[in-house]
Amino acid sequence: MLSGRLVVVVAILVFAASLRTAVTSIAPLLTRIGDEMGFGATTIGLIGMMPTAMFGIAGFLAPALSRRIGLENLTLAAVVATGAGIALRATSSSAGVLLLWSGLALLGMGIGNIVIPPLVKRYFSDRIALMSTAYITFVQLGTAVPAALAVPVADAHGWRISLAMWALVPAMALLPWIGIAAARRRRRDDDAATERVTGLWRTPLAWGMTFMFGMTSLVTYSLFTWLPTMISDAGGSDQLGGAVVAVFSALGFIGTLVAPAVCARFRNPFGFAAFFTICLAVGLAGITWAPMSGTWVWVALLGVGPTTFPMALTLINLRTRSDAESAALSGFAQGVGYLLACTGPLFVGVLHEATRGWTLPTAFLFIAVAAIAAGAAVACRPLPIVVEDVPLPQNGPDDLAGQP
Repeated sequence: MLSGRLVVVVAILVFAASLRTAVTSIAPLLTRIGDEMGFGATTIGLIGMMPTAMFGIAGFLAPALSRRIGLENLTLAAVVATGAGIALRATSSSAGVLLLWSGLALLGMGIGNIVIPPLVKRYFSDRIALMSTAYITFVQLGTAVPAALAVPVADAHGWRISLAMWALVPAMALLPWIGIAAARRRRRDDDAATERVTGLWRTPLAWGMTFMFGMTSLVTYSLFTWLPTMISDAGGSDQLGGAVVAVFSALGFIGTLVAPAVCARFRNPFGFAAFFTICLAVGLAGITWAPMSGTWVWVALLGVGPTTFPMALTLINLRTRSDAESAALSGFAQGVGYLLACTGPLFVGVLHEATRGWTLPTAFLFIAVAAIAAGAAVACRPLPIVVEDVPLPQNGPDDLAGQP
């Protein structure tokens, strides 16, 4: 049993480390790639929109697919799609091909976003806060490190190598997930995967979670996409732009370490969510109107602000009673939330191109920050989700007991 759980821990953490690499490894290089392929700000905005769009699509596909083929088999397919897409997009010769292979990678990553919370619920129901902290930490590692290395590696070896090397991360997750999926198939009792949870769209908690999650994603991915350009427009270098994205990503580690414990310890952690939204608002104001004065203060505030993201991920498991409910809520909140969020990078780009400034785009992001606070006020309430009749499976830490 212990060795089986350790395999699952390794498999979850390694795959979690790949869930943002395709996003932050390309953001500091978009201007360089655009110059070579001949695309501009609108296409950059479209590329910035793709992660949230594909993650949203994955949110609607993953629950149905998990019921049909099982969480473990679906996770294995997601690992393959992520690695293949990352590797193949580095061979792109046009913007269209780049978008195609990026879409495959992002779909795999999006499915990973959905399935990991119910996998934690299934195998580690006795360690939800600890495992949530661990896997979100690896998500943050996979967010910060590619952003920090993107420009130096591209300068030394070209942007194609800088993008392709991150296919190694899902490749390392492949063998563990093959073993876990095979072990689960031998059990032939994946009862939770066959359950259907309905009525989520009628629950205030689901919508609160959706806005908390989706608007945090809208702001975060808009910043991933446009922070380097904001710094460049203010007179900063490409290296500074890459460093800003890296620090913005790395500061998410603070939230990762704090959010699961806060959500587990406090019955209603809304006060913390309110504090983080204030950080976002102040950081946005500073980076817009005084970008080269106190740059790192604004970036620090922006980096701490999206702690509402790991809070939402943790609350998905804390507000549900089974891995089936967790999978359904995860799919709904992330599916609808990411589709709402996907307009962010593109709309920010359109507003910037139309006004040649950052005031109107920032006003749009302020509205999103207000929506985070409103959603969190509902999602943080200490009430379990109430859905239509759902059989409660007894899946837990003994699932892999007796497995070879």
